[in-house]
Amino acid sequence: MVSREIVKGVHWVGAIDFDRRIFDELIPLPNGTSYNSYLVQGSEKTALIDTVDPTKEFELISNLVKMNVDRIDYVIVNHAEQDHSGSLPMILEFFPDAFVVTNEKCKDLLIALLHLPPDRFMVIKDKETLSLGDRTLEFFLTPWTHWPETQITYLREDKILFSCDLFGSHTGTSDLYVTDEGEIFHSAKRYYAEIMMPFRNSIKGYVEMVRGLLPFMIAPSHGPLYPRPQFILDAYADWVSDAVKNEVVIVYVSMHGSTQKMVEHLTDALIARGITAKPFNLTRTDIGELAKALVDTATVIIATPTVLFGPHPQVVYATYLANLLKPKVRFASVIGSYGWGGKSVETIVKMLDHVKVELIEPVMVKGLPDETTFLALNRLADDIFKKHKESNLV
Repeated sequence: MVSREIVKGVHWVGAIDFDRRIFDELIPLPNGTSYNSYLVQGSEKTALIDTVDPTKEFELISNLVKMNVDRIDYVIVNHAEQDHSGSLPMILEFFPDAFVVTNEKCKDLLIALLHLPPDRFMVIKDKETLSLGDRTLEFFLTPWTHWPETQITYLREDKILFSCDLFGSHTGTSDLYVTDEGEIFHSAKRYYAEIMMPFRNSIKGYVEMVRGLLPFMIAPSHGPLYPRPQFILDAYADWVSDAVKNEVVIVYVSMHGSTQKMVEHLTDALIARGITAKPFNLTRTDIGELAKALVDTATVIIATPTVLFGPHPQVVYATYLANLLKPKVRFASVIGSYGWGGKSVETIVKMLDHVKVELIEPVMVKGLPDETTFLALNRLADDIFKKHKESNLV
């Protein structure tokens, strides 16, 4: 990997992981990712902003060596997670005079995660600044832009915001900057859904704070840089808003075809009423695409067969994730089939305690759906249409 100049004295020195396909053993990465590390050289001091995943630490060191960097005074750690901080021990070994600059919560986590010595830290507070001579770094604490210790760093003179996970995208591309906003929109939305959506209410304020800085460029920790910050700021403003779309996401599993028939009928009924239907078969679905669909949808339908006395385990998994992600969905219902009984509806409803939704009358059938079942599904589609119309979505 090679370093690249952003502006004179500011370089990208990170690593691109084209082959990584899963993150946190949870999030699929169909397009890989990058670990963005930035070198900022002032007239008196030099700072490295974040490191890289430990699997790529050689590339970071190699970039610095090729640039003949013989001194780093400060290593700014915006986030303690190892894909940002994992190469910190090696950096501190190569640059023994460097101080780790971060906030108190991040310091505590770094000591716990990496066993770093406490005397290597310089603790900063919200809106504190650090002079590099002719350049000034300003720090803003932004808890819950993923973890509770997260911060962002602003390079005042060059108006570059190093936004950490905020505004990022898991995209392994050799392009330093966003070249196709339409393409990166989907990657950034997926990233928001998987990582940022649970903290939507906090992020609303951070988006407006960043707007007030009037950055010339946004440089996230993952994915390409934004030379036109307005693009990603406007996208985030929409995603974190309370606005939803005339859409229904249907997540389902079908063991013997009964639930599948119900999903197909409901999908057609919704389309006939002018509602966008998005069915996701959980045995084949990329969970990141499902998360992305949940960002805007007004209604979620959870469709499940009954396994023994409850919902299918894959439905349980998807429902648990949806509850963690806390989308702004307004309405929900459950449909499915059973053989001898069970408590699928009760189990699913209890699992959605973090999602503030209005429950629409479920449709559960014993065995194979019949004409009575299909009429009940038509009524469900009517109820959804009515709810959407009352919400001015249609």
